[in-house]
Amino acid sequence: MADPPGCCSACATCLLCPYSCQWITAKKEKRKGLRTTKYDCSWFIFLFCVFLFTLVWLYFAIIILNDFHNFNEFIFRQRKLWLDWSLVLLIATAVLISYSSVLLVLALCLQLCGQPLKLHWVHKVLLILTALVVAAAFTGLGVKWAEEWKSARISLQATGPFLHIGTVGGMTLLAWPLASFIYRTRSAGLKVFLLLVYCAAMIALYLAPLGITSPCIMEENQLPPKPALVGHRGAPMLAPENTLMSLHKAVECDVQVFETDVMVSADGVPFLMHDEELTRTTNVQAVFPERAALNSTAFNWTDLQQLDAGSWFLERRPFPTVQSLSPGDRKEAAKQRIPSLGQALEAAKQSNISIMFDLRPENHSDYQNFVNVTLGVILQSGIPLQQVLWLPDGFREDVKQQAPGVQHIYGRKRLENEKEPELHVNLPYQDMSSEEIRQYRQDNISVNLYVVNQPWLFSVLWCSGVSSVTTNACQVLKEMKHPIWLLPSSTYFMIWIVVDCVSFLIIIWAFVLMKKCSHRRRPAESETDVLLTKINSLMQE
Repeated sequence: MADPPGCCSACATCLLCPYSCQWITAKKEKRKGLRTTKYDCSWFIFLFCVFLFTLVWLYFAIIILNDFHNFNEFIFRQRKLWLDWSLVLLIATAVLISYSSVLLVLALCLQLCGQPLKLHWVHKVLLILTALVVAAAFTGLGVKWAEEWKSARISLQATGPFLHIGTVGGMTLLAWPLASFIYRTRSAGLKVFLLLVYCAAMIALYLAPLGITSPCIMEENQLPPKPALVGHRGAPMLAPENTLMSLHKAVECDVQVFETDVMVSADGVPFLMHDEELTRTTNVQAVFPERAALNSTAFNWTDLQQLDAGSWFLERRPFPTVQSLSPGDRKEAAKQRIPSLGQALEAAKQSNISIMFDLRPENHSDYQNFVNVTLGVILQSGIPLQQVLWLPDGFREDVKQQAPGVQHIYGRKRLENEKEPELHVNLPYQDMSSEEIRQYRQDNISVNLYVVNQPWLFSVLWCSGVSSVTTNACQVLKEMKHPIWLLPSSTYFMIWIVVDCVSFLIIIWAFVLMKKCSHRRRPAESETDVLLTKINSLMQE
C-alpha cells in the first residue's frame, strides 16, 4: 500500500490525534514503519460510504420539512404529546453529517500528508451506529411515510441542476487525494481499479444533465401565471387554525380561498374543526375532562362555545412564526373560539373570498343529515354559491340538485369518459407530475395541489402551470414575485459545458502536479534510504 513520506511533524500529529486517537508524532509513526493496509483502506471506503449515506439523508430531511407539520399532528394523535419534531430531526442529522464529514476530511488530509489511515476502534463503532441510525430512518420513512419518496423525486426538478454542479465540484476536489494515493501506492492493480472507477463516475456526472429535467428550464416569456393561494385552515402560521382570526389573516395574505373542515354538533350546528377529537386545538381536557376523548360531533353547540380555541396556539407554538407575533395578535389569538360554519360564511362573504371545505367524518352513520344541515346553512347565509367550493364526495348528486350554483371540487384525476364539463381537481402535490399539470392546463382543467409550504416546491409547481396551491405559509408565498430560479435552456447548456470543462482541466492539473511532487520526493527518499543503510552497516561492524 501507500508509503508514508515525510510530513510536517506538527501537522501530522494534529491530524493523527483525532483520527487515530493517538498522540504520535510523524517521526515516531515512521519509525514504527506503519503503513495504510488493505484493512485500513476498507474502513476508509466505509467512511466515505457513510458520509454519502448521511448526506443523502440530510437532503431528504430538508425536503420533508414541507410536510413535517403533518408528522407532528400524527405523533400528537398517537401519544398526546406535542413537539416540533423537525428540530429533533435537523439537530440529529446535523450531528451525524458533521461527524462523518470531519472524519472524512481528516482522512483525506492524512492521505495528502502521506500518513497512515489508522482509524481508531471508537470511530469504527460510531460509524457503524451512524449507518444503522440512518438506515433505520430511511426504513421508517418508507414504511410510515412512503409518499415522501415522491416528494424527493419532485425536489430533484428544483435542485437537479445545482446538485449536478455541486457533485461535479466535490468529485473534482477528490482528484487531489486520489492522485496522491495513486502515485504513492505500489499496487498496479489497485491503481487501475481506482482510476477506472473514478473516470467512470466523472463521465457519468459530465453526461448527467442529459437526464435532468425541470419545468423551470424555460424562457421567461413562457412562465405561466402565478398560482392562486388557498389558505389551509386559514393562515395557521399566523393564527390558530380554523378560527375567524385565521380567516382574516389569510385575507391579509391575499388568498383567494379559505380552506377548512366542517363537522356537525350533536344539536345540528355545523362548525369548523379538523380533528375528530378536540384535544389538540382546544382546552377540552380542562373544561370537560371526562368527555375529552369523545368525537367532536358528540358535543352540542353550547358546550363547544365554552372551549378556548386559541391559547393552545400560543402555548404549543405549532410553527416557529408564533414567536414573532405582535402583542395585539397574541391577545386576539387567546380570545378565539370555535366558529360555526355560518360565521365563517359571513366572514368570507364580507371579505369576498371563496370557502372550500370537507365535511367530516364521512363514515358517520348520520352523514346524509350532516350534508342536508350544512347545505341549509349555506343557503341561509346569503353567500354567492359560486364562492362555495364543495369537496365531500358523499351525496354529491343531492348537493347539485339542492344548490346548483355550488362549485364541486373532486379529489381525483379526470376519467377517460369524464362527464364533468368544468372539472376542478384537488390533489396532494405528490400525485401529479409536471407533464400532467401542463396537460390539464392545456385542457382548461383547474388543478389545486396541497399542502405547499416551501418556496422551492411552489416554484416547481408555478413553472409547471398549476392553477392554485393550498398552503400553511401564505405570508411567505405571497411575497414571491418570481420562481426561485428560471433558466433558459441555452443558458443551462452553457453552464453545463463550462462546469464540465473547468472540472476536467482541474483534474488534469491535479494529477500532473501530484506526479511532479512524487518525483521530487523520490530522490530525497532514496538519499535517506542510502544514508540509513550505511549507518546500519557501520553499527553492525
